[in-house]
Amino acid sequence: MTKKTFVKGLISATMVASMALPMVAMAQSGQVTANELLPTEIGTNIGTGTTDIRITIARIIRTAMSLLGIIAVLIILYGGFKWMTAAGSDEAVGDAKKIITAGIIGLVIILTAYAIASFVINSLVTATSA
Repeated sequence: MTKKTFVKGLISATMVASMALPMVAMAQSGQVTANELLPTEIGTNIGTGTTDIRITIARIIRTAMSLLGIIAVLIILYGGFKWMTAAGSDEAVGDAKKIITAGIIGLVIILTAYAIASFVINSLVTATSA
């Protein structure tokens, strides 16, 4: 048997096995499968909580956006502090203005991302709810 024939036979056997094994794996065994359990029962059994995954993801996104918003506000406050302590130096005032401008642009981007994420999550929850 040549190497080429052996490889073709191995690929064919793998394809047949990949088609036949799911039928064997889905045989009735008398045990309760994950499809038969409610999502709250699964979360209780494995200890991950009973909240819907969409709600959990929405909470994570909202928390991350909140933290980013706080950071942007702190950057703006830092720019204001730098401006107040510039003592009339044009270079320091210019740097402070750049920091404040960057903080405001970042805040606008974060708020826009938050609005888009909230819209998408609410649309997904509404569309997938029963």
